Amino acid sequence: MSPTAAFFDLDKTIIAVSSSHTLGRKLVLSGMISPGNALHLALDQLSWVFSTQSAEQLDLARERLSSVIEGLSVEKVHDIADATMHSYLTPKIFPEARELIQRHQAHGEDVIIVSASVPELAHIIGQELGIDDIIGTELEIKDGTYTGNIPFYCTGPNKAAAIEKIAQERGYELGDSYAYSDAAADIPMLELVGHPVAVNPDRVLRREATERGWEVLDFRNPDPRITSSATKELGLTTVLLLTLASVGAGTWWFLRDRQGSTSTSAH
Repeated sequence: MSPTAAFFDLDKTIIAVSSSHTLGRKLVLSGMISPGNALHLALDQLSWVFSTQSAEQLDLARERLSSVIEGLSVEKVHDIADATMHSYLTPKIFPEARELIQRHQAHGEDVIIVSASVPELAHIIGQELGIDDIIGTELEIKDGTYTGNIPFYCTGPNKAAAIEKIAQERGYELGDSYAYSDAAADIPMLELVGHPVAVNPDRVLRREATERGWEVLDFRNPDPRITSSATKELGLTTVLLLTLASVGAGTWWFLRDRQGSTSTSAH
């Protein structure tokens, strides 16, 4: 019998907050990233999430991210990450997500986080949940700086491609596997598996899930269990990398929530 896996998005699926929001704000305040660059990245993310999700838009977002990170000192960015580590490493893990992950693990299924974040930072959440497998955005570093080269940008259809690759390498039966996400941008990832699940879905994904008969889960009451002492053991090296890979995400989460609130009040 072929092995199966459960693929989880990170933000708003496993954790209740945008993992880039706090650090993104600190990077802007420190002057490492300008407000203009942060806004451009946010707009790229908005375009990607709320439109036709074209390859051209993905390329644009990738190029914009590349231009922002190119030449940044890894050490300086890590210093900023260190200053904000405590607040960053208290993201609220949904108890429902924790229980769901434990259930998959108890059934002998591999659990894999697939996120636009870089793998190193997602490992912090993964270690708390007993997850070793992380697929995420890769940023190249040379001579202590970010080169601007992004070997792999883990979003949209690239997530689906990464899942197909690991499934082929490990022999996963995708028809019996699971995928969990909150965002319409991850529809390609959800389509790959036999058990797609929309978790706290945005409006587009909720509509798509309803039309396709996909399971929809709404998680509540997040439960922060990652402590500041754990952060020291895990190290500070990768906190910033997630922010660089998804600094715009924090802004578009805010705008998306505002949009949802406005729509609700209008009804």
